[in-house]
Amino acid sequence: MSAITDLTVRAADGGEATLDTWRGKVLLIVNTASRCGFTPQYEGLEALHREFGAQGFEVLAFPCNQFGAQEPGTDAEIGAFCSTTFDVTFPVFAKIDVNGSAADPLFERLKAEAPGVLGSKAIKWNFTKFLVDREGRAVKRYAPTTKPEDIWADIIALL
Repeated sequence: MSAITDLTVRAADGGEATLDTWRGKVLLIVNTASRCGFTPQYEGLEALHREFGAQGFEVLAFPCNQFGAQEPGTDAEIGAFCSTTFDVTFPVFAKIDVNGSAADPLFERLKAEAPGVLGSKAIKWNFTKFLVDREGRAVKRYAPTTKPEDIWADIIALL
């Protein structure tokens, strides 16, 4: 099976972006939303990005409006919000679906490789997180309630 980093996604500017840019890095891929109770996790995600970025770690955010319509903005509005409100410097991609018939292939792959509780595939809410190893395999899924700082030990183990 190919690596997650072989996939192509939509960049915030509407163009294509290849995840190959992050080949060989440990990734934390997150479906995000700007108007969610978990939105303050952007601060913790940025802290992870700054702490481990030089060691080969990257956070990749994928906004999603499928849960309570909590991400209604345009890609440009979402990027501006993340930058100005939380000083986010990690990549924030174009808004996508993570469940259903229009689910982005990246999230289909993540859900297959790192299923949820009792093997469930569906993402339950915003800020579900997937840890991807340097070989491009999803190795762990975290619930939205898992705070970014609670993932540090798992990131360190992969670095």
